[in-house]
Amino acid sequence: MMKHPTQLTSAEIACIWTNYMQDSMSKCVLTYFLQTIEDEDIRSLIQLAYNISYAHIEELTTLFQKEQIPLPTGFTDEDVNVNAPRLYTDAFMLQYLAHMARVGMLGYSSFTSMGARKDIKTYFLKGLQEVSDLFDKITDVLLEKGLYIRAPYIAYPTKTDFIDTHKYFSGFSLFSKQRPLNAVEISHLYMNSISNHIGSKLFLSFAQISPHEQVQNWMLRGRDISRKHMRLFTKLLLDSDIESPISPDVAITDSTTSPFSGKLMMFHMGMLSATGTGNYATAASASQRTDLVINYERLSLEVAQYAKDGADIMIKNKWMEQPPTTLDKEQLVKKKE
Repeated sequence: MMKHPTQLTSAEIACIWTNYMQDSMSKCVLTYFLQTIEDEDIRSLIQLAYNISYAHIEELTTLFQKEQIPLPTGFTDEDVNVNAPRLYTDAFMLQYLAHMARVGMLGYSSFTSMGARKDIKTYFLKGLQEVSDLFDKITDVLLEKGLYIRAPYIAYPTKTDFIDTHKYFSGFSLFSKQRPLNAVEISHLYMNSISNHIGSKLFLSFAQISPHEQVQNWMLRGRDISRKHMRLFTKLLLDSDIESPISPDVAITDSTTSPFSGKLMMFHMGMLSATGTGNYATAASASQRTDLVINYERLSLEVAQYAKDGADIMIKNKWMEQPPTTLDKEQLVKKKE
């Protein structure tokens, strides 16, 4: 029986590199949260999330060394100030944890699908199970504390039906009212509203604590974009007589001392911006009203341009770490000449 090569593929290298960067960032954020959290129920969840990130970093470090691939710099103790005053309320930390667990589930499912080697698939499947279990525990605590933001309710359907006219897909009409949103469309508007709400709070908090004027301005611009998107999603729901999700207190304090490095804050919001673009693409593909599709595509372009401007700031400050890259064959040829 012929054995296949066991060298990591480019996709697997990309996945473990990205996972290392994200978990090293998460470890820094969670380290700070553990120093400032007051609610013991939430502390136990933060500790569990920290333990998961810590274990992943250890496993990935071993894997990089085994494959003789340079270990990413990622984020270290130099990127977090655990002595900084309290910046977030307990409610915000719990909502943040839920949001990041959602992001993690999407990430690990994607990583798993790109793995071919058995040990890589096993690692990411285990990570998916861990973050899914964490999200389940977070949801329980959110419900217990009355902090869970439920999706809007609709009346139960009384029969099955089929689309019998192309007007169903039209989001624009001068002579008739738009059809009401369906459950699939409502669910995506709801989730994107929640994501933008958490994002707007993070943007504002990072602007508040950053000593860099350029970073402050970029963060405030991100807050304004998030708020604008939230207003649009809220209007679309209200136009179908559906109340938008109401958030509990997820506030920030008045501290101006930064717990995080500029590099960490910019990477964090760049990562969430990329996740948001992916969410919009998913929502556009699932929505059947043309106005929704056009809005998601328009908003995605706005977020993409915003993310590019953030990348420019990171490059200028030498904060952007380069992913593993293939060799430039033409450059190698020129060296021989």
